[in-house]
Amino acid sequence: MLGKIGYGTVSEALAYKCPFVFVRRDYFNEEPFLRNMLEFYQGGVEMIRRDLLTGHWRPYLERAISLKPCYEAGINGGEVAAHILQETAFGKSYASDKLSGARRLRDAIVLGYQLQRAPGRDITIPEWYATAENQLGRTTPGSPVDDGRSAFSLDIENFDILHGDIQGLPDTVAFLQNLSELQDKHTRRERKAAANLFNWEEEIFVTRAPGRLDVIGGIADYSGSLVLQMPIKEACHVALQRNHPSKHRLWKHAEARQNDKGRNPTAVLQIVSFGSELSNRGPTFDMDLSDFMDEDKPISYEKAKKYFAQDPSQKWAAYVAGAILVLMTELGVQFEDSISMLVSSAVPEGKGVSSSASVEVASMYAIAAAHGLNISPRHLAILCQKVENHIVGAPCGVMDQMASACGEANKLLAMICQPAEIVGLVDIPSHIRFWGIDSGIRHSVGGADYGSVRIGAFMGMKMIKAKASEELSETCAANGLSYDEVEQDDIELLKQETSLDYLCNLPPHRFVTLYAKTIPESIVGETFLEQYQNHNDPVTTIDPKRTYGVRAPTMHPIFENFRVVNLKALLTSAASTYQLTALGELLYQCHYSYSTCGLGSDGTDRLVNLVQELQHSAASKAEGGTLYGAKITGGGSGGTVCVVGRNCLKSSEHIFEVQQRYKNATGYLPFIFEGSSPGAGKFGYLKIRRRATPEKANSSEDDGALTPEKPNASEDDGAVVVENKS
Repeated sequence: MLGKIGYGTVSEALAYKCPFVFVRRDYFNEEPFLRNMLEFYQGGVEMIRRDLLTGHWRPYLERAISLKPCYEAGINGGEVAAHILQETAFGKSYASDKLSGARRLRDAIVLGYQLQRAPGRDITIPEWYATAENQLGRTTPGSPVDDGRSAFSLDIENFDILHGDIQGLPDTVAFLQNLSELQDKHTRRERKAAANLFNWEEEIFVTRAPGRLDVIGGIADYSGSLVLQMPIKEACHVALQRNHPSKHRLWKHAEARQNDKGRNPTAVLQIVSFGSELSNRGPTFDMDLSDFMDEDKPISYEKAKKYFAQDPSQKWAAYVAGAILVLMTELGVQFEDSISMLVSSAVPEGKGVSSSASVEVASMYAIAAAHGLNISPRHLAILCQKVENHIVGAPCGVMDQMASACGEANKLLAMICQPAEIVGLVDIPSHIRFWGIDSGIRHSVGGADYGSVRIGAFMGMKMIKAKASEELSETCAANGLSYDEVEQDDIELLKQETSLDYLCNLPPHRFVTLYAKTIPESIVGETFLEQYQNHNDPVTTIDPKRTYGVRAPTMHPIFENFRVVNLKALLTSAASTYQLTALGELLYQCHYSYSTCGLGSDGTDRLVNLVQELQHSAASKAEGGTLYGAKITGGGSGGTVCVVGRNCLKSSEHIFEVQQRYKNATGYLPFIFEGSSPGAGKFGYLKIRRRATPEKANSSEDDGALTPEKPNASEDDGAVVVENKS
């Protein structure tokens, strides 16, 4: 049977033991459960949409014919569901059975509600569902296993580390452990695909890039602000291997596609993404690298954007594969070998901690390392921003990628985003601590709110430049060629402001004195275009029919830059209660400025209010103060709140109290981000090779095989001479 996955088709396939070849359905909430059921009972084969539309069905049909569906359970699901509904309606208690029908029914209803799509918002599976697997005795891929042993005692001796250092990072140890276990038998599709991804006798490159906590600066990055960013403990790992196309291990459908084209093996990109089930995206992606070429030159970014947007379940691959096209376009890199990549990220998606930037940075670092490219962390971050802006289509600034690539553990990366000038690393004083608390409201820089605020800021800058030009003309006309010293200085200022490159280069007092009254509260896109032609932002487009806020988005970066400069200075001042109070006040001001721009949310407001309640509580005062301030982070409209406080046990207790109060009020238990880790540049890369198993080693000894070096052979030759003395 060939069709789309659904309750009816899956039920028929299982009931009649008929192999089912299916394609994913976009935004179908129940699909993960149905797909897992098909896989468990060996009754389904998933077909990539691209192959469905091009008629490339043969490898999937051949696989389906070989299946032996083994479903033997009941086929009276309708009666069972009716019985559960009836008993639930009568109020039957299932308190002693956590996985009862009533519990599952309630969870399904809540999950369906949570997964509803709304314009400008893309809600992922809630955290409480993601942890439900642990109740069944399973763990999510890539998560460290707590079996009473230290993370550093986990068995990573299956690999020789030829280059690099683990740096004592437990998540890297866990990732290598997962790699070593890939050859074990697995039932999850993503792990089965990953097991066939690598040639274990060849070198594999491993990179790591953390997410980041936006301490302050946020959406002012695209306006040239100073920002302060802290790399968090959670990170994305990428394992990559390159092989000559003739030696590359192809998935069956990719091999069949090449055979159908009737040509010699060509370079292919194959990617496996761990954790795909939690966001209902396809776990694998593959493409011929020739798809990135238009005759003898790389395809345009716009064409690549459309390429990845064809199938929503595989759009995620743009963050990874897009790095290859950017390297081809910007640096002229040629990719002649096939590439296999495994992506495993512990940076939660949609929480405003740069999950996308960590994937981009880790992916590009791995590609660069495997191909011998020496790219500085700063340059690599700028290239990764191009991936997100032009191929993914998200209008983000560069601070996320810079923090992930250039940050250091337990320090704030200070950067002026013009476009990406690092001014130093700021030590976090030992008596100060920053936390992140997730609101549970999904954040996306690709959302409408973030984009419209960015457009409003660029509109405001265009209006300021026009006003400055008008003032300059009037001043020159009134004074002719005769100016006193004060007038000359004023003219120089106006000249600078007529060619303003970044809003943050305009001091707050100049904005208030000269320009604030001329900036409208809002403007219709069509009206703006008639008066100013364009807003000079290459990554956003004005909708003529839409009304955009202008004054608040223009004011925010101008005053935010001032706040960041002051916060940076405060961190280096003498330790005092005033220091902490002032730091907290700056965060509060930033938070309310976000709200004025329309980038607030009920959840983040609630968290900030809870911090304020505890800040002014008797318990806090008895300890000399604990928590001092909080703000929404990143692109706003949900995501994570940054909290600053005194580094003491009572502050940590108050953070957990905020967490519990939020859960009591909303039903959602927030994730707490605490701790820091090195950026991708500081980590570098690992080059590893799997050690021969004892069986292979014994076999080699019995055979007496020797592999002496080939005289005068180049390092890239890879040839060996084997002399058998048995």
